[in-house]
Amino acid sequence: MSAMTSSHTKTRFAVADLSGADPYKLATGLIVPRPIGWIGTVSADGDANLAPYSFFNCVSGVPPTFVFAPARSVRRDTLDNVREVGEFTINIVTAEVVEAMNASAESLDAGVDEFAAVGVSAVPSTLIRPPMVGECKANIECVVTDIVDIGDPDNGNGLVIGEAVAFHVEESLLDGTRVDQAGLRAIGRHAGNTYSNATDLFDLERPA
Repeated sequence: MSAMTSSHTKTRFAVADLSGADPYKLATGLIVPRPIGWIGTVSADGDANLAPYSFFNCVSGVPPTFVFAPARSVRRDTLDNVREVGEFTINIVTAEVVEAMNASAESLDAGVDEFAAVGVSAVPSTLIRPPMVGECKANIECVVTDIVDIGDPDNGNGLVIGEAVAFHVEESLLDGTRVDQAGLRAIGRHAGNTYSNATDLFDLERPA
């Protein structure tokens, strides 16, 4: 492998000098594409909620552990629900459901069922109370193991950590437990209104 050279002229931003949404714009414009956690929850009273989060990822395989980080200052239903009930579903966003996912990002009144509002099916989970999106090719049932308050006290996020208790995957995508990436057609989140399709795939062998 030939040596790489640096020839980029860069602008430096000290975070202490940034204001308003500028730190957010830089972070979400550079960490791309981000997977989307389309999170299903219920309140203690049984009201269903569905909302997308791109501050989301898988952070461990044994046991399968996922994180997402809803803001504490806006759209509090999801965070309130996971604090109260301690369970959530992850509904994998693919090309078939991307419009409904985007519609569910609208801030609705507390208690409004986003599943019904965006026209998707709320399918009962098998081990937890929050429902799954029936139209998704894959869903994951999770239980909350911890919630950590991070960032600014007023405008920061709650980092929700959860372990999977059940996976549901469309049979045509599976070879044992390996998932066909081209067939999945997952969607990634970029900055602003921009998304990408995870279909331009290539392979690299890992070094021994």
